[in-house]
Amino acid sequence: MSAKKNTEVLIGGKKYTISGYEEEEYLQRVASYINSKLKEFNEIDSFRRLSADMKSILTEVNIADDYFKAKEQIEKLESDCETKDQDIFKFKHDLINLQVENEELKKRIESLDEEKKELLLAKTKLEASLEESLLGPSTSNYNS
Repeated sequence: MSAKKNTEVLIGGKKYTISGYEEEEYLQRVASYINSKLKEFNEIDSFRRLSADMKSILTEVNIADDYFKAKEQIEKLESDCETKDQDIFKFKHDLINLQVENEELKKRIESLDEEKKELLLAKTKLEASLEESLLGPSTSNYNS
């Protein structure tokens, strides 16, 4: 674990020292976010008229609202990711099955090609035999 660090930040025009294990850049981003929320609210007339406690509570509620909306969005994205992971797994499984089927079909085609060659050879032999039986022995066989 890294060492605890002290970082000075400016929030609402006041200087604060924040201690934490995070990097200074991160803590400055947090302070900047809070300042942007304060600026956003201070642009509303009715907000400026509220007591400091009420301003603080409304700011905290708004930041908590942002947090829960972001958390909900993360959960939705994680769920979408999980669904997509399941789809990818299914597609990979289907792809493997199709590759296996493709290999089996290639083997079947090779087998059928071999069978076709054998049948063509048998056909040629039968035709020659038939021709010989119908026409008699060919003269080319009697060259002696």
